[in-house]
Amino acid sequence: MTEKSNRFSKLALISQVLLYCGLSFAPVATAELYVYQGPNGERLLSDRPVTGYTLITKRDSFSDVGHILANRPLDDGGPAEFKVHITAASKKYMVDPALIEAIIQVESSFRSDAVSTSGATGLMQLMPGTAQDLEVNDRYSPRQNIHGGVRYISQLKERFDDNLFMVLAAYNAGPNAVARHGGIPPGRTETTRYVQKVMKAYHEFRMIRYGSTE
Repeated sequence: MTEKSNRFSKLALISQVLLYCGLSFAPVATAELYVYQGPNGERLLSDRPVTGYTLITKRDSFSDVGHILANRPLDDGGPAEFKVHITAASKKYMVDPALIEAIIQVESSFRSDAVSTSGATGLMQLMPGTAQDLEVNDRYSPRQNIHGGVRYISQLKERFDDNLFMVLAAYNAGPNAVARHGGIPPGRTETTRYVQKVMKAYHEFRMIRYGSTE
């Protein structure tokens, strides 16, 4: 191999490495990206669906994907795993733990690495601005996310006089919109379904985990 060919091969290899790591200077891809977990716990990033792997989340850019791949372990999730944080937040902010679990179940299915298409992140799906207001520095941290989300619920309970229907609607659609319309904003069928699902899970968790039928 000539020296020129050797230099070309090295440059090609470096370019591939930079592209894989998301460090190239090309514009960020806008195609949908898939983040998977493999059978041995490994993570896979792909621009198309992959069989034999478990889909973790989908993204519309490379933003934060490498961070998740490098540093975020996959949590099996579940009430038992996060119980210490749920219990502590429940006592601190005077919010029923069964309600906290119900919201987490509907929001993220107890996945601390869940990310929505709108950018809501973590167990209680906090948006960046909301997280900042709640002094949550790491939305992927189960403790910070739960404490921030429960603190937000407490604020909503105070604002809407403990009306749980209004609180849940506000958590999903935004407190200003709910206050402006006196309930679920017109056309927000997603919010209606959200409130119904959380209420159903809430009553189930109260019976199954806390032995309450009230």
